[in-house]
Amino acid sequence: MTSANPGGTRTGRVLPDGCVDLLWSSRAGLRVAGPDRTAFLSVSAPGERWVGLRLPPGVGPAVLGVPADELRDTRVPLAALWGDRAVAELAERAAADPASTLTALAARRLRAAGGPDPLGARVAAAAAAGVPVAAIAAEVGLDPRALLRRSRALFGYGPKTLARILRMRRALSLARSGTPLAEVAAACGYADQPHLTRDVRDLAGVPPAVLLGAG
Repeated sequence: MTSANPGGTRTGRVLPDGCVDLLWSSRAGLRVAGPDRTAFLSVSAPGERWVGLRLPPGVGPAVLGVPADELRDTRVPLAALWGDRAVAELAERAAADPASTLTALAARRLRAAGGPDPLGARVAAAAAAGVPVAAIAAEVGLDPRALLRRSRALFGYGPKTLARILRMRRALSLARSGTPLAEVAAACGYADQPHLTRDVRDLAGVPPAVLLGAG
């Protein structure tokens, strides 16, 4: 994902998605965006360029070497996690070719870690499908408390919060395809359209109509 701000200061609304992002900014250098529980308002300075690599739910800890819940609702310099010396050379390469640098960095770190924890993909898929937490725990062979601990480390929050966020993402995707909100609510497991609206407002800070109007 890339963006550029040719004009004045610009604010964008970043919706929660269960992911961790590796970011490069022409102004701020290499940064990490932790998993959000609610929408984050991102501010770009005039002339600032951004390049980002989105790490799917559960993958961030293997790349960064830090549990996701330590990064929840934060934006921090990569050097705060790895130290200035470890990041200095990476920052120089990123300034020349940020997209390739971020991709190569993530691939190298994943190989060194032996890949992401396979539990992450299993839990994220079940949560996205609307499987109840108790059933997810049984499916992956953990008791609910152990699942909660592992999920916080992998995603930044428990499986119930992850499921709620992924359901919102699915609902907005359906709505953007032209499906009426009442049908979206039924398809995604909300009690009704007002329930969908409340949930989106809680997570995104604005109702669905605002997000859909923004495209």
